[in-house]
Amino acid sequence: MSSNDSSSSKFILFRLPHTAQAAIYLPIVLLLLFIGLRQLEYAMTYHPLSYTPGPDWTPPANGEDVWFKVTDDERAHGWLVRAQSQPAIATVLYCHGNSGNLTDVVWVAADLSKHNLDVLIFDYRGYGRSEGETTGEWGLYSDTNAAYDYLTLERGVKPEKLILYGQSLGTTAAIDVAARRSCRALIVESGLSSASDMGAKAIPLLPRWLHWLGKNRFESERKIANVKCPVLVTHGTNDPVIPVEQGRKLFEAAREPKRLKIVEGGDHNLLGNGGREYLELIVGFIREPL
Repeated sequence: MSSNDSSSSKFILFRLPHTAQAAIYLPIVLLLLFIGLRQLEYAMTYHPLSYTPGPDWTPPANGEDVWFKVTDDERAHGWLVRAQSQPAIATVLYCHGNSGNLTDVVWVAADLSKHNLDVLIFDYRGYGRSEGETTGEWGLYSDTNAAYDYLTLERGVKPEKLILYGQSLGTTAAIDVAARRSCRALIVESGLSSASDMGAKAIPLLPRWLHWLGKNRFESERKIANVKCPVLVTHGTNDPVIPVEQGRKLFEAAREPKRLKIVEGGDHNLLGNGGREYLELIVGFIREPL
């Protein structure tokens, strides 16, 4: 073959009709877009902090280490913090947000335990001492479902005395379980309505029809309509992570009986920054249906 023939063969692809070039390049572009979006999605959604030995990992005075299976080979770790005054009026299953681990929310259990509540805080797979890796939304649901089973089957907590409380990303897991299983009440703090709504906020230039490329759906707005217990939705007007409009959407989709608390000037961590008034709101709501 002559040098001219060789050069011509190298560029024959560029002489193809535009439709043929599109048929060749479009799948490659979509594959690269798919991989890039998946990596960006994971980086934006999950910020686990793994276990590092130290004093922070000592359970509180009224707490104990607990382990429960999430798969045949993996276990999740948590702390079951007992009410300071027994017997407890209810048990709270608390689902934390997307970053850190349970050592960052031990104060939640401590505050609630002062109000005659037992509290289970736990880590999803890939967080803290929990085994395995964070894989996506179905992993969060599965781990929370396993925590529900641990409380009801192994610790004897009756569903009519079990409160599901989710914060931020944890609301997706709390809503998913509450939509499928019996519980006394559901608390949704700073929750997202769907992964698509969050995607529209994070990447406004990305068309909605491309959101299907993401791995997570987090269809909490749809699922909360199937929750049959009383629901409390709280959200801050100055939430920099999840817009307050998403909290309103969750409330509108929920069935009665339901309550909405919009905290004027409130940020993403309402229980941490809302003071006694907000804590009393949470405790009062828990006591009402009981």
